[in-house]
Amino acid sequence: MLSYIIQGGNELNGNVVASGSKNAALPIIATAILNPEPVTLYNIPDIEDTKITLEILKLLGCKITKNNGKITICSKNMNKTAIPKELMHKLRSTVVLAGAIIGRFKEATFSYPGGCNIGARPIDLHLDSFKKLGITIDEREEYIHCKCDKILGKRIKLKFPSVGATENIILSSVYAKGATHITNAAKEPEIKDLAKCLNSMGAKVFGAGTGEITIFGVKKLHKATYKIMADRIETGTLLCAVAGAGGSVTVENTNPENLLTVLYSLKEMGCHIKINKDKISLQAPKQLKAIDIETEPYPGFPTDMQPIMGALLTKAEGKSNIKENIFENRFKYTEELIRMGANIIQEDKNIEITGVTELVGKEVMSKDLRGGAALVIAGLMAKGETKVNNIEYILRGYENLDIKLKSLGANIKKEKVN
Repeated sequence: MLSYIIQGGNELNGNVVASGSKNAALPIIATAILNPEPVTLYNIPDIEDTKITLEILKLLGCKITKNNGKITICSKNMNKTAIPKELMHKLRSTVVLAGAIIGRFKEATFSYPGGCNIGARPIDLHLDSFKKLGITIDEREEYIHCKCDKILGKRIKLKFPSVGATENIILSSVYAKGATHITNAAKEPEIKDLAKCLNSMGAKVFGAGTGEITIFGVKKLHKATYKIMADRIETGTLLCAVAGAGGSVTVENTNPENLLTVLYSLKEMGCHIKINKDKISLQAPKQLKAIDIETEPYPGFPTDMQPIMGALLTKAEGKSNIKENIFENRFKYTEELIRMGANIIQEDKNIEITGVTELVGKEVMSKDLRGGAALVIAGLMAKGETKVNNIEYILRGYENLDIKLKSLGANIKKEKVN
């Protein structure tokens, strides 16, 4: 088990560069399955989730080469359509590989995905959408078998604007006969990035970033080179770290437009924000102010930022309320914050946070990706030493988080615990 050891109390100052987006990288890596021609990707974050995804592609028969920060994937000789169960269980996002495999080979076998235990997150929307495209679903024991003779473009209305289901419909429809039209589609920037990548290969995806997306089926794709967007959640995490610990920071290689609700919330809390085309600067206030937050699908406040902001609000003056509308188990991190001295009361989908003057460093346990990052921020804000255990969750989604924080002046180190 790996841990972060943090000595709190250091002010953070300086510039830091945001990594490529975890949530955009995984479905964009999947596009290489659809394309038998080489696909070269830049700005893929070096995190556990991308490593697992690339490992799956290798096992399926793809050739992967890495050179000077770019990764080239060639699926020309890919010869398998079954995703190994042990790798599928490591992260939920592997389910988007199914859409790409079905899209190209008209069949796929996979098990239910794993990842962070932050809620039920069923894949019913994915499977129902596959059925509407003419794909037969056969569920036996732990495996799901998908097969069809051809994929037929259809109109699909999602019951909820699921990011994963939207991505899977797009990926599985690239070679469909006719047009596929998605209504109530997810609007996240990562969906837009996926469409831009596919279109650079010759796909015809229109409307990404809106609630209505249309995919016109094509017969083939061509080789392409694509740079993945910056990680908006990592950007928000770094900004919140400085807002809580004190100091000033400029996050470079990012897109402020993708993070407006978070930036507005930080401004409400008293932070001074300055934005440029690809930079965000933040000056922390002497005292944070309490605010209310409610998570919603994009462009609302992102659920991935909710735990991060929750940690920040533990030292804000006054009472804050957070309502979580996306995942029912996303408040597990609050138990650890309470051990550090936070005043938090939970009732169903809501928590009330009354700001305290001081958090005290403790040994705490990371229970999921974003909750783990929240504990790191709490450690930076706390008096004394905080030990965040089980940081394997954090490593799934953040590239060199400790190194980036250390470059700003944080006293943090990674340690292996037997």
